[in-house]
Amino acid sequence: MLTQTVIQGDVVVAGGADTLLTTLLGSCISVCMYDPLAGIGGMNHFLLPTGEGCDNSTALRFGVNAMEKLINGILTSGGKRDRLLCKAFGGAAIVPSLGKIGQENSLFVVGYLANERISCVAQSLGGTQARRIRFWPATGRAQQNLVEDGRAIGVQEQAYNKKEAAFERKWKTDDKTHVELF
Repeated sequence: MLTQTVIQGDVVVAGGADTLLTTLLGSCISVCMYDPLAGIGGMNHFLLPTGEGCDNSTALRFGVNAMEKLINGILTSGGKRDRLLCKAFGGAAIVPSLGKIGQENSLFVVGYLANERISCVAQSLGGTQARRIRFWPATGRAQQNLVEDGRAIGVQEQAYNKKEAAFERKWKTDDKTHVELF
C-alpha cells in the first residue's frame, strides 16, 4: 500500500487500488473527491477560504485555489466532471484564539460545492475535535477518526520536528570518521 500524507496547502490526485491518502485536520478542510467509474480521486488540504487581501492569493492554502486544482487534476487524469463525488471533512474550532476560521472554511466548502454542482455524498464539518482522515481515491472510501485533543498532536509534531533537526545538526558536525552504508 502506497500511503501519501497530504499536508497543509497541498493537493494530491491518484488512482490505483494500492493508494491511500491521509491527513490530519483541525480548522482546515480536506475534500476527498473521486470519479467512481474512472477509479481516480484526490484530496486537498486548505487553511482559509480565499486569499483576498493577501500578496500570494493564488496559493493552494486557500480553498478556492485548492478546489480548482483538485477538480482539474482529476479531470486531467481521466475523470469526468459530471461523475465527480466528494466527501468533506474538518472546520473544527480547536483553538479559540483562531476565531471562526473553521466555521468560515465549512461555509465556504459547502457553498463552493453547491455552486459547482458537485455532489457531496458525506461530510463531517465543525465541532471541536481534530480529525484524522484516510481516503482511498480509487474507490472513494473514506475513514475518519476523531482526535480527542488536537492541540496535543500539534505540540507532539513540533517536538518531533525539533528532535529530528537536532539529530541532523549533530550528525553533520559529529566525528567525520563515520561511514554511511547504503
